[in-house]
Amino acid sequence: MTNWNGISSTWIGPSTYVRLFENPIFWRVAENNGLLLLSVPVAIVIPLMIAAMLHEHVWGWRFFRSVIFLPTAISWVVIGMVAVRIFSPTGPINSLLGLIGLRYLQTDFLGHQSTALLAVSLTFIWSMVGTNTIIFLTGMSTLDPSIFEAARLDGATRVGMFRMITVPLLKRYFQFSFVITIVTAFTALFSLIFIMTGGGPGYGTTTIEFFVYQQAFDIGQFGTGAMLGVVLFVGLFVVSMVQMRLMRSDD
Repeated sequence: MTNWNGISSTWIGPSTYVRLFENPIFWRVAENNGLLLLSVPVAIVIPLMIAAMLHEHVWGWRFFRSVIFLPTAISWVVIGMVAVRIFSPTGPINSLLGLIGLRYLQTDFLGHQSTALLAVSLTFIWSMVGTNTIIFLTGMSTLDPSIFEAARLDGATRVGMFRMITVPLLKRYFQFSFVITIVTAFTALFSLIFIMTGGGPGYGTTTIEFFVYQQAFDIGQFGTGAMLGVVLFVGLFVVSMVQMRLMRSDD
């Protein structure tokens, strides 16, 4: 609630919040966070499918388990640098589009607002695959095999057992995975965005977390940056409480 430039501060009260909520740039940044949340279910479902296949010990499952877990052992900076190459105009995606005759789809993915956030979202999903796969593999290893044996004797198919037994019994692991993924989407993408797009083009990939950095260290408005930190905390708390309420198991 101060106008603080890092050296001196002046008390201006809650009017800073009023100005913030009247700022269209803030709502543009908040919209980016909302769009990133749409990638959270994808970052949950894909690892769940992978974990189910690895749990069945498909051919080469040890090798694939190591490869899938690899992004978890790599820093966000390295992931961002790899993603920049992948989504560049001369990168593998554009080259593949050219090879299959879809040259009209070739573009600078990180140079346009319509595709830059999508590129960040896809990179975020890939980076979460290892973590969430390990979470679901851990959950599946705790399930009682006798339940599945009884289901097989009753004529249940693999798909039926997965849908009716495995998924319901993994409810707590779903809850933990959702919390981890949402917290990451809100508070851990700074390095990724900084390397890939710098928040641009325009404010196309700027999240509230990155907006804190821009206001405090690019412009020197440390008071505004601190206020945005409070807004980020409240928003993350509300989203987490809502999803925990929705996934709370019945006693």
